[in-house]
Amino acid sequence: MPTYLSPGVYMEEVSSGSKPIEAVGTAIAAFVGFTEKGPLNEPTLVTNWTQYTRSFGGFVDGAYLPGAVFGYFLNGGGSAYVVRIGHDGQESDAATNGAVYARAELPGGSGGDKPALAVRSLRPVNDANDISVEISDASEASEDTFKLVVRKGDKVAETYDNVSAKRGPNYVATAVKQQSKLITVEETKGAALAVPAKGAQVALTAPEALAVPKVTAEDYVGDVSERSGFGGLEALEDVTMLCVPDAMAAYQRGVLDAEGLKAVQLAMIAHCELMGDRVAILDGPPGLNVQKLKEWRMDFAGYDSKYATLYWPWIKVMDPATGKPGFVPPSGHIAGIWARNDDTRGVHKAPANEVIRGAISLELNITKGEHDQLNPIGVNCIRSFPGQGIRVWGARTLSSDPEWRYLNVRRLFNFVEKSILLGTNWVVFEPNDPMLWDRVRRTIMMFLRRVWQSGALFGRSPAEAFFVKCDEENNPPENRDVGILTVDIGIAPVKPAEFVVFRLSQLAQGGGTDE
Repeated sequence: MPTYLSPGVYMEEVSSGSKPIEAVGTAIAAFVGFTEKGPLNEPTLVTNWTQYTRSFGGFVDGAYLPGAVFGYFLNGGGSAYVVRIGHDGQESDAATNGAVYARAELPGGSGGDKPALAVRSLRPVNDANDISVEISDASEASEDTFKLVVRKGDKVAETYDNVSAKRGPNYVATAVKQQSKLITVEETKGAALAVPAKGAQVALTAPEALAVPKVTAEDYVGDVSERSGFGGLEALEDVTMLCVPDAMAAYQRGVLDAEGLKAVQLAMIAHCELMGDRVAILDGPPGLNVQKLKEWRMDFAGYDSKYATLYWPWIKVMDPATGKPGFVPPSGHIAGIWARNDDTRGVHKAPANEVIRGAISLELNITKGEHDQLNPIGVNCIRSFPGQGIRVWGARTLSSDPEWRYLNVRRLFNFVEKSILLGTNWVVFEPNDPMLWDRVRRTIMMFLRRVWQSGALFGRSPAEAFFVKCDEENNPPENRDVGILTVDIGIAPVKPAEFVVFRLSQLAQGGGTDE
C-alpha cells in the first residue's frame, strides 16, 4: 500500500486483475533429415525457401527433406525448424558451416595399397578452381623425401620440396599448413602418413553428395542433453508438426530396414506424445498396393496414437536436383496444407479437401472401394479427382479412441491447452482464494468465448459450447493446503462432416410444395 503524507493529487496505475489469454501459433513444422550442408543437430529456424538454401543448400538427389521443405512453403507454410542429422565424411562441422571441399587421395609408393596422404582444398568446392597436386623426386633425394607441386589449371601455384611423411622439421603436413593458401594435408586418425608414389598426379574433386549417410534409429531419436535429433526439439516450445521424410530415403537405400523405419516412426510418435503439443505426420512406405499397405498398417506397424497421422500414397513432383519428375513422401506438402488451412479457416477446420500444390500425379490412383478399406484404419488418402486436381481426402489420427478420431479435434485441443497454459502463468504464487478463482475463471471464459465465436466450438450459445469451473467444490482445503489450484474446463469441439448423406425419395405428382 502506498503511503500518503502530504495533501495532494496522486496518480496510481492499477491492474484490472484479469489478463487476456493470447492465442498461440498452430502451424510451425520441424523437419529432421539430410541436407546438402549446414550445422549438424542444431534446430535452425527458416521462414522461406531462400533462408533454407542459405543455411542448408539446395536440392540433393536422393534426399527428400529439401523437397519437403520446398513443398511446405509452396503449400502455405510460414515458419519451420530444420534439423540436419547424420554425417557424410565431408568437412561438415560448425567451423565450416557444412561446406563441401574438394579432396584427393595420393597412392602410396612401393606398391602400397593404401592412400599415402589426403589433400583437401582450403576453399569450398565452388571456389576450388580445378586444383591438382602431383608428386616428384625431391631435389635432395632420399627414401623419405619428395616434392609436392600444387597446380591451378596448367600453372604451378605452390611447390613444397624436400618434404617428408615423417614428423620432424620437414613434415609435409606442417609445411603445407604454414605456407599454403590453397590446400591442406589431412592426417588420418590412427594412421601415419606414408611417402606417396613418385609421378602421381591427382586432381582435387568434390566428393559425390552423400544424400543418405549411414544413420541408425538412434541418430533420429538423438539426445536431449546434446540437443540432437528429436531430443533437440524438446527445447522448442512453438513446434506443432513433426516431419521426417528422409526416414523413407534411408529405408529405400537399405540404410534402415523395416524395423529401423518403424523404430524411427515410433520415436516420432513418442516425442509428440511426450511434448503433448505437436502431431507427427507419418509417410507410408512406397511401392505398396492397397492390400500391402493395409497389412503394413495393421499387422506390422500397428500405431495407435492421437498424436500421429498417416498419409498415403506418395506424390509425384518435379525434382530440381535431377531435372525430372519423381515420387516423394507427402509429409512436407501436407504440413504446408495444415498451415494454409489454419491461416484461411482456423485450426478447428479439418485440413482436408485441399489441393496439393506442386503435385503432378500419384504413385497409385486408388478407387473408392480401396479407400473404404483404408479410411477406417486411419490412413488419410490422397486422391485425384477429374477437374479438381490432387486433394487430401482424409483427416484422421491413428488413434483407436473415437474421441480422438479426427485430426482437427486433436489440434484444436493442443491449441486451447497451450494458449491457456501460457496465458495463465501469472496465476502461479497468487493467493489461492475466491478472488483468484473468479479472476482465473473470467480470464479463461473470455478466451473460450473468442474461440467459440471463431466457429471452433459446437453450440448456439457459450453455455452450450464450453464451461469453466473454479470454486470451493474443486478446490477443497486439503488441495489448497498443498498449493494446488484446480480449474475444470470442458469444450465441445466441432467435428468434420466426413460423410455427407442426401436422402432422396420419390414424391407423387403434386405432393411437394413450391418452397
